[in-house]
Amino acid sequence: MKNIFKILTVLVLSSCMNMSETQPELNINYPAAYVVNGESSTLSVINLNTNEVSATIQLTDESGMQMTGMNMGAFLAYPHHIYLNPSKTQVIVAAPGVDLSGGHSSSGSSHSSGGHSSSGVAMKGKVAVLDAMNGSNIKVFEAVGMNHNAIYSPDGLEIWTSLMDTKGKVLIYDANTYTLKNTIEVGAEPAEITFAHDGSTAFVANGGSNSVSVINPNSKKVIATIPVGLNPVGAWTGADNRMYVDNEDGQSVSIIDVKTLKVSETISLGFIPGYVAYHAEMKEMWVSDPKNEKVHWWTKTTDGTMKYGGAVDTGDGSHAIAFKDMKAYVTNQYAASVTVIDIMQHKLIKNIKVGKNPNGIVIK
Repeated sequence: MKNIFKILTVLVLSSCMNMSETQPELNINYPAAYVVNGESSTLSVINLNTNEVSATIQLTDESGMQMTGMNMGAFLAYPHHIYLNPSKTQVIVAAPGVDLSGGHSSSGSSHSSGGHSSSGVAMKGKVAVLDAMNGSNIKVFEAVGMNHNAIYSPDGLEIWTSLMDTKGKVLIYDANTYTLKNTIEVGAEPAEITFAHDGSTAFVANGGSNSVSVINPNSKKVIATIPVGLNPVGAWTGADNRMYVDNEDGQSVSIIDVKTLKVSETISLGFIPGYVAYHAEMKEMWVSDPKNEKVHWWTKTTDGTMKYGGAVDTGDGSHAIAFKDMKAYVTNQYAASVTVIDIMQHKLIKNIKVGKNPNGIVIK
């Protein structure tokens, strides 16, 4: 029996050594984009100095089962969006447990409303916290129900995530102990939670209520409910003190003034938007167009309104947009790629192959 135990021990240690040799511990000490691959349950790390994939991190459901340089355990089910903490030492990923790549409307989504799967089984989302430098799990914890994203508060002390139910809620967890601190009622089927550029307010897109809830991060109170277009998915942060809301069923963008908490302009698109991002230096609003494989841009005029500029080809299922200086990075869900675009010339530079169904992206 002792000999058998020794042999098993040697085999396990040898196996671990082989794994660590093939997947050494990461050292992401360079400018990087982290891309969430929903179907592959991985993060593709793109080195922004070379615009090549430098590492692939397997997202797992258990923080306790780890080996050097890799995560072990069950795969995280359909990870979706990703954010950095303020110090850029951690990344946080929400995993609703269902595939949201088909859209968020009742007709186009691969999930039904109310946080249930097509079989009627209640879904429970997960939140995964990873070390941004080496990609290892720090913590994976279960949210109350199906969530869309998880985001750090501006001070980094809290983690906010949504409960995508007909009675929508925002769940606030302590970022150190991961215990639930607060629950805030918002509109129906809340999706993305974001914060204003100055951190003064939080915004929650309520897809089932066609509204955006505004929350004071200090008091944890809803201070305004703003009507927008049909089926809003996210109020995306602009550095110009505005929030850009993509309304999927309304095929429009509602622009909210952070100071007045009112819609200052509504832009009709003529296509279903996937994501909106604002480039402060160019004063441009970019909107992804998943079905037509493009990203469109509008330029802010002197009176603050938006004027259409043009479009750049991307890949099939264009979705999230992230900027790094004068380059844009666009995830293409069905093409399993990331398109790199020269912002000043509005010209495609290259397409980078990543995992299956990439959606969220964040740049460190």
